[in-house]
Amino acid sequence: MRKKSTGRILFEIINYTVLFLLGSICLLPVIHILAISFSSNTAAAAGTVTLWPVGFTTYSYEYVAGRKEFWHAVLISLERVGIGVPLSMLLTIMIAYPLSKETSHFRMRTVYVWFFFFTMLFSGGLIPGYMLIQNLNMMDSIWALILPAAVPVYNIVLMLNFFRGIPKELEEASVIDGATQWQTCFRIYIPCAKPSIATLSLFTFVSHWNSWFDGLLFSNFSSNYPLASYLQTVVVRRDMTLLGAGDLQALMNISDRTVKSAQIFMGMLPIFIVYPFVQKHFVKGIVVGSVKG
Repeated sequence: MRKKSTGRILFEIINYTVLFLLGSICLLPVIHILAISFSSNTAAAAGTVTLWPVGFTTYSYEYVAGRKEFWHAVLISLERVGIGVPLSMLLTIMIAYPLSKETSHFRMRTVYVWFFFFTMLFSGGLIPGYMLIQNLNMMDSIWALILPAAVPVYNIVLMLNFFRGIPKELEEASVIDGATQWQTCFRIYIPCAKPSIATLSLFTFVSHWNSWFDGLLFSNFSSNYPLASYLQTVVVRRDMTLLGAGDLQALMNISDRTVKSAQIFMGMLPIFIVYPFVQKHFVKGIVVGSVKG
C-alpha cells in the first residue's frame, strides 16, 4: 500500500472535521426539537431544554395523535402521496423526454418550452384557481389536492436537462435496432435517469406531504383534511371545534413549543423513513463508460 503524504493526511483531517461540523449543524436542531417535544410545558417555556428532555412526558404526542381524526388525516395524506407522486413523475417524464430533443427532431419544441416556462413566472391566481376546482366539482376530493400540482415545471426542467446529458449514441443505437420512441424512453432513458427520478420523486413526496394550504382551501369539512392541514388547524390555530372534552386536560399539560415541536418531528418522520430507500440512487455518472470509442 502506498504511504500517505503529510499533505494528504492533513487534508483528510480537515475534510472529516468540516463534514462532522456540517453534519452536527444539521442533526443537532432535530435532536433539540425532539427533546422539546418530550419535555414538560414548564421546562419548554423556561427554555431549559437542550438536547435531552426535561420532565419527560408524551402529552404533546397524545394531544396530536390521540384521536381518530388524526389517523384519518394520515390516511388521506398517504392516499395523496400514493397517487400524486407516481402521476407527477409519469407526466414529468412524458413531457421532459420530447422536450429534450433537438429542434430538428421536434419542430415545436421551442414553443412548448416557452409555454411551460411562462407558467413558472405567471399563474391565474388564487381566486381563479379556487373557482376552477369548484366548477370542476372537485371540492372535498383527493383530486383537488393532486391535479393542480401534477405537472411541476421545475422538475420538468431538471429532468429535461438530465435527459439532454445522456449520450445521443445510445438513442441512435436503439433506433438502428428498430426501437420506437416509447421503447427508447422506457428502456434507455428511464433506466439511465434513475438518480434524477429518485431525487425528483423525493422532492414531490416532500411537497405533497408538507402541503397544508391547498387542503384548507379545497376542503369544506375538516374530515377531508390531509395530515399537514389537520395539524395546522388543530395545533397552530388551536381550533377548539376539532377537540373533544378529553383534550382539555391535555391542553393543561402542553405548551405551544412542545406541540409545535411534536408537529415538526412527526412531519419529518416519513421523510426519515423514505430517504434511506432513495439515498442509494443519489449517484452521478451512471452513463459513464456506456459509449465506447
